[in-house]
Amino acid sequence: MPNYVWKGINAKGKRRSGHMEATDTRQVEAFLKRLRISDYTIKDAPKDLFSGIAMFAPKIKPKDVMIFTRQFSTMIDAGLPLVQCLKIMADQSDNPTLKSMIRDVNNSVQSGATLSDALRKYPEQFDSLYCNLVAAGETAGILDTILKRLAEYIEKSERLKRKVKGALVYPVIVLFVGGVVTLVIMIFVIPTFEEMFASSGKELPMLTQKVIDMSNLVTTRWYIIFPALGAMVFAIRKIMKTEQGAYYFDKYSLSMPLFGDLLRKVAVSKFSRTLATMLQAGVPIITSLEIVAGTAGNKVVEEALNDSKAAIAEGRPLVDPLIESQVFPNMVTSMIAVGEEAGALDAMLIKLADFYDEEVDAAVETVMTMIEPLMIVFLGGTVGTLIIAMYLPIFGMAATMN
Repeated sequence: MPNYVWKGINAKGKRRSGHMEATDTRQVEAFLKRLRISDYTIKDAPKDLFSGIAMFAPKIKPKDVMIFTRQFSTMIDAGLPLVQCLKIMADQSDNPTLKSMIRDVNNSVQSGATLSDALRKYPEQFDSLYCNLVAAGETAGILDTILKRLAEYIEKSERLKRKVKGALVYPVIVLFVGGVVTLVIMIFVIPTFEEMFASSGKELPMLTQKVIDMSNLVTTRWYIIFPALGAMVFAIRKIMKTEQGAYYFDKYSLSMPLFGDLLRKVAVSKFSRTLATMLQAGVPIITSLEIVAGTAGNKVVEEALNDSKAAIAEGRPLVDPLIESQVFPNMVTSMIAVGEEAGALDAMLIKLADFYDEEVDAAVETVMTMIEPLMIVFLGGTVGTLIIAMYLPIFGMAATMN
């Protein structure tokens, strides 16, 4: 649909402007007359230079999906037809990529496809969890309720991600700054001291000699060191993308000092809330476990959930393989066992998710409290060692002169 820009004067004599998508200029004129705009001009909107290039298109963020889902739920609850809801949301969206996606979904629905099938065309924005819940909502006639639960789920999941990222950003920044400072000292400061020590003709202390050797290595073999480091990082990332590599990395991450406890609590919170959301929507437990395993984000947790799915298919309770995996804390398995016996597994999982959300908050605070002094000690020790190494020969010269 063409896009137009207009300028004019409103009823109060003030200049106004805007843009509008319409079939032709007559539709824009009718719109301006309803707004009592006079002396208007209408022109074709200038085309974006990068509009046809995918890499320059605005990204659809999880927050956009959450807002879309919440608005969709409100309009469906108000009794608006599905197609009209999609049209309204497409018209009011400021993100051209999201606008185009909603319009495509609307066209698919108008062509006879179900909403869940139309959404499956965009797996990056609407994963299997989202689409299966929408399908369950369509079948049960509770689409508005399902969309509301999905919006809450996305909001809480994003909040959880922000907490974890907040705990990880600080040490990464400090390590990066420390690395840059150390590199600057190695490249620019230490060679100056080396020239001064060479002119004295004295034998250097072992620590000083080691630091000078490292500086020489960095300054003279940089074309080997930096590509080698890049190749190592590339190789590690490739290994982590393999099934076995990802499994061992996730297994190690859960046992890491300081961060392991935080990551375990995040995994438990995500598993509990996702499975509860699926069960509350009426999705069968085996299908729910399959979807939850695929969206777990941790291969060790995924394996435990796949084992649980197989156990349920054999007639065993869900909790048995979770205990055997040794991934989930005793409190989690005990509450799941009680929920299974009472027939209220979804309610118990919601309580677990809420509890572990608070535990994640506490774990993030603990990590931030402990990591700050550790980073200071690490940076101070690194820079302090370099400074001491450079001043040891000076102290020796002073002692000799005395």
